[in-house]
Amino acid sequence: MGSNLSTALSRKLGMSISVCPLATIHAPVERVWSFLSEPTNYALWWDAQTRSIVPEGPASPGQKIYAQTTALGKHWTVTVMVKDVDEANRQIHLTTVLPWGITVHNHITCLPLDPAHCRVSFG
Repeated sequence: MGSNLSTALSRKLGMSISVCPLATIHAPVERVWSFLSEPTNYALWWDAQTRSIVPEGPASPGQKIYAQTTALGKHWTVTVMVKDVDEANRQIHLTTVLPWGITVHNHITCLPLDPAHCRVSFG
């Protein structure tokens, strides 16, 4: 019912739907942040193959990640732009441009829970 209600509201009221998946990770926040803040690792957890990162290196404002994904038997170009990196709060703000004019504003956040666990959100 939830998805039907969301679709109906979106059509009727022109609302957008926002989701933010969360995961609790059994690893120290520093280790997880170092993994998430390195765009060369993105192909390990997203449904796309990274083609290039300009400039190379850890996530930094202005950086672009060019990737390709496959769906419906076709290859699709995906471009991700790093808008901001907040090292102190372990946050990365991205703008993802997908086919058909779809633009998504993603935020990766990594929060410590205790010395051995952290919570990651992506949305």
